[in-house]
Amino acid sequence: MSVLLTATCAVPAAGAVLTAALPAGSTESRRTTAKAVALGVSAVTLALAVVVATRFDGHGARYQLTESYSWIRSFGIGFSLGVDGIGAVLALLTAVLVPIVMLASWYDADPAPAAPDGAFDPDTFENRRRTQGFFALILAVEAMVIVSFYATDIFLFYVFFEAMLIPMYFLIGGFGDRAGGPESARQRSYAAVKFLLYNLLGGLVMLAAVIGLYVIAQDQGFSTFDLPTLTNAIADGKLQLTGTAEKTLFLGFFFAFAVKAPLWPLHTWLPNAMGEATAGTAVLITAVVDKVGTFAMLRFCLGLFPDASKTFAPAILVLSLIGIVYGALLAVGQKDIKRLVAYASISHFGFIIMGIFALTSQGQSGATLYMVNHGISTAAWMLVAGFLISRRGSRLIADYGGVQKVAPVLAGTFLIGGLATLSLPGLAPFVSEFLVLVGTFTRYPAIGIVATFGIVLAALYALLLYQRTMTGPVKDGVRTMPDLKARELAVVAPLVALTILLGVYPKPLTDLVNPSVNATLSQVHQTDPAPAHPVAATSGGEQK
Repeated sequence: MSVLLTATCAVPAAGAVLTAALPAGSTESRRTTAKAVALGVSAVTLALAVVVATRFDGHGARYQLTESYSWIRSFGIGFSLGVDGIGAVLALLTAVLVPIVMLASWYDADPAPAAPDGAFDPDTFENRRRTQGFFALILAVEAMVIVSFYATDIFLFYVFFEAMLIPMYFLIGGFGDRAGGPESARQRSYAAVKFLLYNLLGGLVMLAAVIGLYVIAQDQGFSTFDLPTLTNAIADGKLQLTGTAEKTLFLGFFFAFAVKAPLWPLHTWLPNAMGEATAGTAVLITAVVDKVGTFAMLRFCLGLFPDASKTFAPAILVLSLIGIVYGALLAVGQKDIKRLVAYASISHFGFIIMGIFALTSQGQSGATLYMVNHGISTAAWMLVAGFLISRRGSRLIADYGGVQKVAPVLAGTFLIGGLATLSLPGLAPFVSEFLVLVGTFTRYPAIGIVATFGIVLAALYALLLYQRTMTGPVKDGVRTMPDLKARELAVVAPLVALTILLGVYPKPLTDLVNPSVNATLSQVHQTDPAPAHPVAATSGGEQK
């Protein structure tokens, strides 16, 4: 039995413990050591995630590299891991982004400068442990997210689905954006508590549904939380859920995933959390943690409750459509750069969920690619925005102007991030959005047509943001702004390269995810709709 998946999960978990246990960082050298150790651990995790992705055989079994260890034997709970194409791609995305986030956040957790009155004490416990704590929490989030993508035991998934809230709570509340002004600490606490309460509520509802599913399965001879066992039993008719039970359980699972995703109207925690967090933490939220919600819709909602998924699909598509337009409209009207990116992400998650519940191969392939491409493009946009904000000390759009004249490389990378966000052809998100819209249109033409309005609004908020911050007269606070430095270029360059590469050649990703997408569609007994106007048969070059 391979232990590759366990190793990929265990390395960042062990790294988090090691980083937290390093000697207190009251000196620069000790802080640098903690950062270097955490970065090295994330690099090892990336190498393992690459090996997992390359060893996955698209023509092989649904779940590969499987591992299973008994955990709570009396309830049939095991530490069971297995990877499909979708999980392999999203775990790889996580492993790629974490070292980039660490580099981008290299100084974000350093103690604040001494106050003029000398009130700051660098030797207090909080300040000595601040750097180690920040990087240890990032590694803890990485470990828990990767377990969630690999877990094939429903209870195991639930445990880590909820556990990742703890390090994220401390990252948001304890290491917030220093450009938030004098009310920053109070606002960070509010954002962190709101994030935690919303997601805990979703998790509690899911726990009730998990218990309900176990009770029903046990009554029919399946005393297990093993996902492949349960999905196969449901597909074969050996495990039967009544209509009411299936719909109730589906809603319990879906509610938790919709909060995490986030789907309108359960989205309101996201702008607060991303606005008050550091840029790196904001990337973890929207590009890594939130993807667990959309991934789980594919793996658990459609696999365990196929009939309920088809029943509720039209209603979920309407909510997704509202989220697309609502998020984009609010992004247009934002005065805060980071909140604008947050509302843009709400709109993009609407596209992802719409692709999932269109129940077509194009829609689900596009949704999976969108998870990856949104993570890359939003990371680029948000991290460059973070560099911009750290230079000026303000998140307000009105405080900027003429940046491209004093920092052209910063402005250029910011433009690429914005163009990717509006799905410019040739950049990665375009392929995803195109597939989602085509897949939706073939089954729900009206929803597909209205959803294209979100593309127009995306162009509006992305280009207006660039125009207001980067062009025009150079404002006083911008005149001495330095351009991107070597470390910052090392952060942005791989993201820009991936955005372009996956925009012109997405085949490596589609080859990985398409077999899993087809397996998911077969679980819900769906096939792609036949073309409305099929090509007529011809003979001798003439139409019959």
